[in-house]
Amino acid sequence: MPKQKTDDLVQLIRSLTRAEKRHFRLFVKRNQTSEDILFLQLFDFLEKRGEYEEDVILKKIPEVKKSQLSNLKAHLYKQLLTSLRLLSTKAASDIQIREMVDYARVLYNKGLYRQALDMLEKAKQRARSGNFNPLALEILEFEKHIEGQYITRSIESRADDLANETVELTRTIDQTQAFSNLALQLYGLYLKVGYVRNEKDHVFVKEFFNSKLPKVGLDELDFLGKIYYCQSFVWYYHMNQDFTLCYRYAQKWVDFFEQDPEMIDLHGPLYLKGLHNLLSVLFNMLHYDRYVEVLNTQLLPYPQRFDIESSINLESLYQLFKYIHAIQKHFLEGTFSEGTKLIPDLMEIIESDTYNWDAHRIMVFYYRIACLYFGSGDNKSAITYLNLIINQKNPDYRGDIQSFARILSLIAHFEIGNAQLVEYQVKSVYRFLSKQEDMGAVLKEVFRFLRRIPRMREQELKNEFHSLKDKLSKLENDPYEHRPYMYLDIISWLESKIADKEVQDIIREKFLKRKRQAE
Repeated sequence: MPKQKTDDLVQLIRSLTRAEKRHFRLFVKRNQTSEDILFLQLFDFLEKRGEYEEDVILKKIPEVKKSQLSNLKAHLYKQLLTSLRLLSTKAASDIQIREMVDYARVLYNKGLYRQALDMLEKAKQRARSGNFNPLALEILEFEKHIEGQYITRSIESRADDLANETVELTRTIDQTQAFSNLALQLYGLYLKVGYVRNEKDHVFVKEFFNSKLPKVGLDELDFLGKIYYCQSFVWYYHMNQDFTLCYRYAQKWVDFFEQDPEMIDLHGPLYLKGLHNLLSVLFNMLHYDRYVEVLNTQLLPYPQRFDIESSINLESLYQLFKYIHAIQKHFLEGTFSEGTKLIPDLMEIIESDTYNWDAHRIMVFYYRIACLYFGSGDNKSAITYLNLIINQKNPDYRGDIQSFARILSLIAHFEIGNAQLVEYQVKSVYRFLSKQEDMGAVLKEVFRFLRRIPRMREQELKNEFHSLKDKLSKLENDPYEHRPYMYLDIISWLESKIADKEVQDIIREKFLKRKRQAE
C-alpha cells in the first residue's frame, strides 16, 4: 500500500467518533474470519497509537507477515468505509437513494424486472424531491435499460414518458451545472487575487463573468439552480466590492432555504455557506444590528434546529463560520481584548486538525487572530501570527492576505519600537507588493510614511500622523482604494496615535456613535 494510502488510512481512523469505532467493531464481529481478526487487530493498533509504525506492528501482531501488510491495510480501509456507509444510511438521503438503486440492481440481476422498476420509481421520486437530479438521471437511465427488456401493455406511452422526462431533467441539470461551474470559477479567482484592485481587474472580472453567465432567468431554474445563481452573483459583486447588490443576492440565497426548510436538512452545507456570505456582506456594510440578528437567530442556533453530529463536514462548516463571525463581531464592536479570549479554543481546533481545515482557511484565521491582538495592543502576539503567514513557502492563494500581513507586521514592529527592523523590512515588503501588483495609492502613502518614521524624532511623528490621516481620508471613498481599509483599519490606528489612545478605544467610539445615529 503506497505511503499516501497508508496516511489516508491513519487519517480516516483518527477521524472516527467513539460511536463509529464501536459500530465498526460490531460490524466486523458479525461475520468473523481469520482475516477479519487480523485487520481488526491492525485497526486496534492504529486506533491506539495514532500513527503507522511497521516494525512495531510486526512485533505486536506476530500473526501478520510483512508481505500481508499492504493487502491487510487496503482491506481495513475498505471495511471501514463499508461500516461508515451503513452507519450513515439513516442520516444521508442520497446514500439511502443509492441503496435503493443497489437493491433494484440486485432485483434486476435476479430477473425480477417489475420489482426492480418499482424500487427505481420510489428512488427517483425521492431523488427529485430532494433535488438530487444527477442521481435521478442515473435512475432514469436504468429504468430505460430495464424497460427495453420487460415488455408491458403500456410500453409505448411509458417509452415516451421516460424519453420526455430524460430530456427535461437533462436540461435542468445542464442549467444548474452552468451556474455551479460559474460560482466555483469565481471562487477560484477570488482565492487567487481577492478583491478587484483597479480598473484593469474590474474589467477582467466583468468580462470573465459576462462571458460565462448562462442566458437563463432565475425563475427557470430548479432549487439548486437558484442557489448557484445567487452564489455566482454574490461572488461577482463581492469581488467588485458592490456590497449593496451582494447583500441582495446573499439574502435571496438564504431566503430560498428558509422558504423550504426541508432543503436546509438535505443541503445543510449550502445553507451554512449562504448564512456565512450574508453575514460577511453585513459586516462589510457595517450593518451591526442586522448582523447580530442573523448571527443570533440563524447561524448560532443551527445545531438546535438540525443535527450536525451525524456529519463531521457539517459540524466543521458550522464551527468554521461560528468562529469567523464571533471574531468579526468583536471587530465591529471594537472589543478586541474581549475577542482574544476566543483564540485558545480556536487554536486548539487548528493545531489538533479536528476538522481538517484547508491551508487557506487557516491562513485567514491567522490574519484575523493577528488583528485581534493588534487591536488589543498586544503587538508581539500579533507579529507571531503574522509570521505564520509571511513565512509560508510560496503559497499561490490569497495574495491580498499575504500582502496585508506584511504591512500590519511593519506597523506592529513600529509600535514596539523596532525602528531598525522596520527600515530594513520596508524594502523587502515593497518588492513583494510590486511583484503582487498590489501597490495602490493608499499603500504608496503608507510606505512613504514607514520609510521616513525610523529617522524621525518623537515630536515630528504627530505631524506625520496628521498628514498621513488627511491623505488617506481623501482616498477612503475611492472604489479602487477602499480595499486596504477592509483588511486593516489604518485610519483608526492613526487616530489612536494622534489622540494617544488604544486603537480598540477609537474603533469602539466609532461603533457607539453609529449605534446612536441608528437609533
